Amino acid sequence: MKKKGVLLINLGTPDHADPASVYRYLKQFLNDPRVIDLPSIMRWILTNLLIVPFRYKKSAKAYQQIWSDSGSPLLTNSILLKEALSQQLGMDYQVEIGMRYGNPSVASAMQKMQRCDKLIIIPLFPQYSSAATGSAIESALSVLAKQWNIPELVIKKDFYDHPGFIAAYADIIKKTIHKKTVDHFLFSYHGLPERHITKSHCQAACDHAAACPKIDESNAYCYRAQCYRTSTLLAESLQLISDQYTVTFQSRLGRTPWIKPYTDLMLPALYQKGIRNLAIVCPSFVSDCLETLEEINIRARADWLSLGGNEFIFVPCINDHPVWVDALKGMLVFEEST
Repeated sequence: MKKKGVLLINLGTPDHADPASVYRYLKQFLNDPRVIDLPSIMRWILTNLLIVPFRYKKSAKAYQQIWSDSGSPLLTNSILLKEALSQQLGMDYQVEIGMRYGNPSVASAMQKMQRCDKLIIIPLFPQYSSAATGSAIESALSVLAKQWNIPELVIKKDFYDHPGFIAAYADIIKKTIHKKTVDHFLFSYHGLPERHITKSHCQAACDHAAACPKIDESNAYCYRAQCYRTSTLLAESLQLISDQYTVTFQSRLGRTPWIKPYTDLMLPALYQKGIRNLAIVCPSFVSDCLETLEEINIRARADWLSLGGNEFIFVPCINDHPVWVDALKGMLVFEEST
């Protein structure tokens, strides 16, 4: 009996933490037209002459701070998730990990599943964005287009409000903050240029500063709105009122306007409000990586403590959390039944 293939796609990682490996990775990543959505000549100049040559050594130092004996934390966590899900699904399924950038590539993962008669693709990005989810799906479809036999195909484009995803994050938050004093929760999401929201055809009445309105047909593909919906559901699960948490966005690059509010600028604002014990969660990531381990748990922690903050409680990603593995299995079972 032929197996059903499950392709889990994550963003990617350099092969090693040395400058040469990071240089290659950044060139592949930033030359993606869905990531830097500028005319090709402008993107080439910006990426290859301005960003990468001046950024790769600094990025390599950041990777070196989080690199483990097992290698890249993102890859290690992704493999653990793959193994846990494989065990849950059993022999009828073949689960593979593919990285949009770097290795193991999407193409190499799909090569292993060529004999599967059905393929379920799950980009591991809870909230849809063209830069991450769209790029991952496009990469997988371009590989499929070259195959002689095209399997039955199912794509899960987002899961920002999936009950199992919310339950997994709520559980790890509760366990992390157990018996600790928390004055405020910061839900920090990966940022996007504001023009990406405009290009998603968001028609909702929104000033790009306050919380997004509820999701309906007018903003169904709005990444920012999906982030706020995830935050609302987490707050409800944790029994938080609106004054007890803030939604922010991190990892902006360049001078173009990115979606607001910004995580780094929110830290002093929260301190000025009298908050001293801060818990920070990154619900746009399912696997701990550079953006969570270095940008948040090292740099943001240092910034908070330098302001005079008492507690900086970093909540890890859901990685291979059993509730998250069960949620993924549930998504697959649902897709099978529809």
